[in-house]
Amino acid sequence: MLITLKDGSQKEYQNGLSVLDIAKDLSEGLARVALGAKVNGNVVEMNHVINEDATLEILTFKDDEGKRMYRHTCSHILAQAIKNIYPTSKLAIGPAIDDGFYYDIDFKTPITTDDLEKIEQEMKSIIKADYKMERFELPRAEALKLMNGFKEDYKVELINDLPKDAVISFYRQGDFVDLCAGPHIPSTGMIKAFKLLSITGAYWRGNEKNKMLTRIYGTCFDKKSDLQEYVQMQEEAKKRDHNKLGREMGIFMTNEYIGQGLPLLMPKGAKLFEILSRFVEDEEYRRGYIRTKTPYMAKSDLYKISGHWDHYKDGMFVLGDEEKDDEVFALRPMTCPFQYMVYKNGLKSYKDLPKRYGETSTLFRNENSGEMHGLIRVRQFTISEGHLILRPDQLEEEFKGCLELARFMLKITGLSEDVSYRFSKWDPNDKVKFIDAPEVWEKAESTMKTILDDLGLTYSIGIGEAAFYGPKLDIQVKNVYGKEDTLITIQVDMFNADRFDMSYIDEKGNKVRPYIIHRTSIGCYERTIALMIEKFAGAFPVWCAPVQAKILAITDRAADYCNDLVRRLSYLNIRAEADVRNETLGKKIMEARNEKIPYLLVVGDKEVENGTVSVDRRTDGKLGSMSVEDFIARVQNEVSTFRLD
Repeated sequence: MLITLKDGSQKEYQNGLSVLDIAKDLSEGLARVALGAKVNGNVVEMNHVINEDATLEILTFKDDEGKRMYRHTCSHILAQAIKNIYPTSKLAIGPAIDDGFYYDIDFKTPITTDDLEKIEQEMKSIIKADYKMERFELPRAEALKLMNGFKEDYKVELINDLPKDAVISFYRQGDFVDLCAGPHIPSTGMIKAFKLLSITGAYWRGNEKNKMLTRIYGTCFDKKSDLQEYVQMQEEAKKRDHNKLGREMGIFMTNEYIGQGLPLLMPKGAKLFEILSRFVEDEEYRRGYIRTKTPYMAKSDLYKISGHWDHYKDGMFVLGDEEKDDEVFALRPMTCPFQYMVYKNGLKSYKDLPKRYGETSTLFRNENSGEMHGLIRVRQFTISEGHLILRPDQLEEEFKGCLELARFMLKITGLSEDVSYRFSKWDPNDKVKFIDAPEVWEKAESTMKTILDDLGLTYSIGIGEAAFYGPKLDIQVKNVYGKEDTLITIQVDMFNADRFDMSYIDEKGNKVRPYIIHRTSIGCYERTIALMIEKFAGAFPVWCAPVQAKILAITDRAADYCNDLVRRLSYLNIRAEADVRNETLGKKIMEARNEKIPYLLVVGDKEVENGTVSVDRRTDGKLGSMSVEDFIARVQNEVSTFRLD
């Protein structure tokens, strides 16, 4: 058989060799660190036997697939350790994730973080034992009998949910057996460095109606030094975590009586939201957008036209009962159908296009409670939503304009260096999530690919990540923990103009369908604020800081001067506060610095007499005495240039 290697070179072997045999022939050193392989593009284990010509790529920890196998095996080691220490516990699921692994477990008696150390010690014993990861398969009846015998109720449920013709596979390591599709690395002894990180709650299958399980997070690496570096990075991430820092700084809060995914923006958070939304609306106006203001809810009839009722109903908050009520309403999950109705109000000519509708839209989506996280993922949120109704010949230019606007917003918010791009396509096999019209999808996706390639954009492909009505460009951003979320989307829609009977009169006098672009410019405001908190560790740039300057009175005699200065600055749209309390200057400075305010202005009798302020900038230190006019000019310059430090 002829084996083609990753570098394109070829080697001939006798049929029936395992991946490990070939790895040893290539290099003993490679064989020692090999975790698995890709044969003809499929990830397999080291004992996989090749019997015909094939492409072969040996996987190590440097490869994403290798990392996933390594970390998946570590999750099984965690599960075995749990069962050894807590035999009455029941195992749920334990996948590898981007930066480690977790396992969801139903404990008879709850555990705490204090228990992680003894679990780690048991895991080390399992690693030292160097158990082989042995795969075996069973018919459904025998698989159920095995898991029922182990009293693993969650595994039994998973087996029952598998298709009737599914291959039901298990992995054995020592005397421990777990239901798993694999693949895995050869043995437990190959794990070099690991650490259990945290404990949290997680509903079984992410459904709040199910039992709350205990989720144990961990990570692992092939080098101790890399593990230590990762742990240090995690410690730094905790300091920047918006869910912690945002609450400490008084930007947002949550309340159990209000509910999960419904954060309250406090005065500083509300001010930051206001600054961003006003800026976005003004910038969109400069770029030819016209504003709409549409209802927060509509009858189900509207969502049936748009397709949301068929493809997105489970993600909506429905008000009423279709079987009992004459009219059923739902809170809007997006604004597009409302703006389509605005477009339809009056005949449009080809000369009227494009129509660029923009709205600061509050939306509602019924996310699972297990998915809620601070301001990143919420049930009520606001986005800079827009829909462009245009002629086909305007599509590329308008798409380019949407991308330029999004990139501008990323730049001024300081997030431009942290993004990646994903071309999200439909999954033809998913007839539930997506509108089933292959020819329209093919046209939309090929058109969008041409646009992206013409723009020279580097992007990944996301099959099944499209909106139910069209492909999209997702601008992805990672939070401080490395988890990736979509911040901004630009979508091409070739379905809804027909669904809503939208048209314009072309130059020949014919009534034709327009194209539609759905887009956001700064994305979800709550998510953007969360990412900015983490990016700047709460120390916002001057242009968007909720408070730009804190004026500190040294003496009681300076109080009136400080208060007058606040009023003067406010008329010039400079956000300032005065601290005229009868406290020491040192305490006032310390508290203002803890609030991460960009400028501290110290005022005593001398400054009152001279009409000056003593300026201290957060990043530059003491700048000395300057006139109020010079300080105003300095701040205005920083705001107009969007200085980020």
